[in-house]
Amino acid sequence: MLLERVTRIYLDELGESSLGVGVVKLVIETEEAAPALAKRLIAQANQKLNDVTIKRDLINLIETIIVYKLPKKSREEIEAMLGLSELKQTRVYQEALEEGKAETTRKLALNLLRIGMSLEQIAEVTELSLQQIQVLQKEI
Repeated sequence: MLLERVTRIYLDELGESSLGVGVVKLVIETEEAAPALAKRLIAQANQKLNDVTIKRDLINLIETIIVYKLPKKSREEIEAMLGLSELKQTRVYQEALEEGKAETTRKLALNLLRIGMSLEQIAEVTELSLQQIQVLQKEI
């Protein structure tokens, strides 16, 4: 019978073996315990992850979960609670943020080229130069 092969595993039995499990546990954590777990996960991400884009995205996910868990707190209060204010000021974080913005702008420009928007309009919308858009046009 199929049920004999199914084993239940409860999140509280898993410990904090991985960041992924920790983030899932954060979703169901109580309001009181969630900030401490979030701080540990952020510290773990800073230690274990080398890819700055993945690290930034994971920290943003953790912050978003806490924002929803603590709806009466402002984003600034949450950043201070989790120690993110200092992290977000670091050069590595700022560079990762800029890389993400540049990639998003690039994808937007490509999509606008595909639908036939003029180069001048794309330059105005994306704040890219005409030369940058012409280079992207060659990718299509």
